[in-house]
Amino acid sequence: MLNGIGNIAYLGASALFILSLRGLSHPTTARRGNVYGVTGMLIAVLATLLIAQGAGLEIVLAASVVGAGVGALLARRVEMTQMPQLVAVLHSFVGLAAVLIGFTNYVMPSVQLGGTERIVHGSEIYLGVFIGTITFAGSIVAFLKLNGTVSGKPLVLPGRHLLNLLVLAICFAVGYRFLTAASSEDGIRALLEMTVLAAALGVHLVMAIGGADMPVVVSMLNSYSGWAAAATGFMLSNDLLITTGALVGSSGAILSYIMCRAMNRSFISVILGGFGASGTTSSTDIAGEVVPTTVDEVSAILRDAADVIIVPGYGMAVAQAQTTISEITRKLNGFGVRVRFGIHPVAGRLPGHMNVLLAEAKVPYDIVLEMDEINDDFASTDVVLVIGANDIVNPGALEDPASPIAGMPVLEVWKARTVVVSKRSMATGYAGVENPLFYKDNTRMLFGDAKGSVDALLKQLDA
Repeated sequence: MLNGIGNIAYLGASALFILSLRGLSHPTTARRGNVYGVTGMLIAVLATLLIAQGAGLEIVLAASVVGAGVGALLARRVEMTQMPQLVAVLHSFVGLAAVLIGFTNYVMPSVQLGGTERIVHGSEIYLGVFIGTITFAGSIVAFLKLNGTVSGKPLVLPGRHLLNLLVLAICFAVGYRFLTAASSEDGIRALLEMTVLAAALGVHLVMAIGGADMPVVVSMLNSYSGWAAAATGFMLSNDLLITTGALVGSSGAILSYIMCRAMNRSFISVILGGFGASGTTSSTDIAGEVVPTTVDEVSAILRDAADVIIVPGYGMAVAQAQTTISEITRKLNGFGVRVRFGIHPVAGRLPGHMNVLLAEAKVPYDIVLEMDEINDDFASTDVVLVIGANDIVNPGALEDPASPIAGMPVLEVWKARTVVVSKRSMATGYAGVENPLFYKDNTRMLFGDAKGSVDALLKQLDA
């Protein structure tokens, strides 16, 4: 009876998860998508607790309460600029859970299996621990990179691809030893050896990926965490976990592929890493002079414009300047100026980072356009205001074949009549590449903290 009710609840939760993904595909339905997802997860947890009535239920309930409390506290304390780090940590938790469940399932099996069933179940355990370990180790490195604790530059070891293949081959060989182990001690030893190798592989894979590709890495790790959850579902014979893991894994892989296409990069090349490893562009190679400007001049330029495009970047997120930018947009609209926003697929350090920030600041969805929708309009635009963006507006990606970001589609802001770049200094972006945009004749540099600059700009527009 309880299992029947649980299966019906699982089916309902699965349907809600699918509706959640559909809702999250567009800003106007994202809130509803979140409600579907939360409701589905609540149903799933309650159904699982209902099915698992018996010994240990009190411990599970206590752990659930503590976990929910810690999660709610962390989510409330984390700022929007730290969301990429939080997502990376959450991915690591999924990977770690898969590893712990795999070891527990092997050491304390719920039923004794033999023959083909034993091989199949052992393969599920081995694969779950393998994917979980890579997810855990890779997510920790991603967190450290996003947090600035570890450099965003790629770690490129000689023969790194052959090294990765060698580790994979050894893991396959150890897997055969695991499946044919004569005793549980031999099996545990093989599982531990694979865990160490998989952890090293996960660290190396993410360390080899450069800073400009980190949004894709976050999405890719999301996919890994989904497959780890699916493997855990097979281990535990839990249909909902299998379904949910497959949904997360496939949606994360699709998102990563879409982002790679938008960046004109191979999905395999991003996974294997090495982005930005060769070729540099220094300021001594760039012709032209940097022309600084003032808030008064920028205010006058914006007032006289008929068409303005604002390009936000991670610097806007760090400075928390999105609310002021929204006020500037309304102010310019009042002057009869048409204002739109151009969003690059990898702006910020998390897919959709800029879209969420602008939605939080109540910027209308219909004036927030993706790169493909707005790139052709820059040539007929009076002013482009770049707030804290760097790599995503770098003309070197299209003009310099030797640039580390050569071939990556960027927002072609330099085609506008005037470009104003709000930036703290002439420092390079997250990819560590110099930007020739700053030296172009139609570019003006508004130096200073983004929040201070836009606050002063709004005040001047009010005058």
